[in-house]
Amino acid sequence: MDTEEATTAADTPSAESSRWFSGCSIAVIALFALFALGAHAVTEFEKSLDGDGQMEQPGLSGSAHQPLGPGATARYEDGLRVTVSRPEAHDDGTYSLTVTYRNGTDEELVLDGDSYSAPLTVRAGEADDENALGYVDWLNHDTSEAALAPPLGEGEERVVPVRLKPPGKGTRITVKVTAPNGSYRDTAHFQLTLG
Repeated sequence: MDTEEATTAADTPSAESSRWFSGCSIAVIALFALFALGAHAVTEFEKSLDGDGQMEQPGLSGSAHQPLGPGATARYEDGLRVTVSRPEAHDDGTYSLTVTYRNGTDEELVLDGDSYSAPLTVRAGEADDENALGYVDWLNHDTSEAALAPPLGEGEERVVPVRLKPPGKGTRITVKVTAPNGSYRDTAHFQLTLG
């Protein structure tokens, strides 16, 4: 009997140690899970204070002082995405590009906005210079406006074609996308070079 008692006594600290380790592991995992949930809640709360019209993206902000480049996407907190393609040169001296709207919000969007501001503007010059000299002829302005007119449903995508005739190669242009649906939204600026 002395041998059995000695064996049992030797096994007991190992079993207690194993249970203690398992309990601590579960507590650490639960603590990390609670920390992750708390961080997510704080992030969502911060977004709700900002408003859904804020752009959120790494790198350039998309403002007039930090315009996005060709092929870049303006990402809004509510799920709207706006991408301006790289300009494509044509033999007749014109250029084409597209502005793609992706509605990842939970509502239908009216892209052509209100009568006070144009939803899509293309002009010559740098993004941060509203008084830039120079001119670029927007050949299909009416077609672009017509593409913006119908509401954009939840989960839908719309491609707006833009065809331009600059005064020469190397013309810098700014594409501005303003607030759809009459609500506040950051204006996205894109800076492109034609040629």
